[in-house]
Amino acid sequence: MIINYTKMHGLKNDFIIIDAREKKISLNKNKIKKIANRKKGLGCDQVVILEKPKKKTSAFIKFYNSDGSTTKACGNAARCVAFLLMKENKTKKISIETESALLNASLVKNNNVSVDIGKAYFKWNQIPLKKKINVDEVDFKVNKHIKPTLVNVGNPHIIFFVKNLKKINLKKIGPKIERNSLFPERINVNFAKILNNNKIKLRVWERGSGITKACGTGASATTVAAIKNKLINKRMCHIHMEGGKLKIEYKKNGHIVMTGPIKIIKKGVLNNFF
Repeated sequence: MIINYTKMHGLKNDFIIIDAREKKISLNKNKIKKIANRKKGLGCDQVVILEKPKKKTSAFIKFYNSDGSTTKACGNAARCVAFLLMKENKTKKISIETESALLNASLVKNNNVSVDIGKAYFKWNQIPLKKKINVDEVDFKVNKHIKPTLVNVGNPHIIFFVKNLKKINLKKIGPKIERNSLFPERINVNFAKILNNNKIKLRVWERGSGITKACGTGASATTVAAIKNKLINKRMCHIHMEGGKLKIEYKKNGHIVMTGPIKIIKKGVLNNFF
């Protein structure tokens, strides 16, 4: 069986996308890691599988991190998949399913894609945490005891707002917090600096992938956290990351909409990796 793939990126957050809607494809942890390997494989932050929809949508999407673990949401990957499906269906609007939510996406000019990733959740069992504690009292004593904000936007995030991002050793701090026993599903670690009332600079350690050039759910979680903590007073924010910027809107109905560019890198056959 020939297995085709499409490699895409959203702000250099890159993905190998495999269409398994017609032919079921089984990928174990080792195969995922092999595909994602940047030296010996195709190289990517996540491997994305399209399956037959369970509801009246265009596809059900599964996300795999580069270490072979699964995640329920990935904003930039969802935007890439939405672009492919809109192109396939010759439409400018599409609905897709993930394990965390049903996502509505639309095509904006110049290959920019918007996707509504749903609502943010803040309770201890929604993050989730290992035990019932006051979420606002979680403290990892980072950067003079800056208290973080925890939020789930389809996957769990912890956000620290700091004055100097350059002083943060993300490679050292990220994995320690990601794998802390407080988080049974691990957690994505974000460090952010407020630049002005609608501009934030962000660095992200993604669970299962490490440092990435951009993170859609991280940008969303950071915007929500900034508004929640009254660090900004506008409901639309531009999140600047190494790979580029995303526009995040935290609507009054609680929904989060992210908008940004996508790009097809290449297409090919995956069979050589099995």
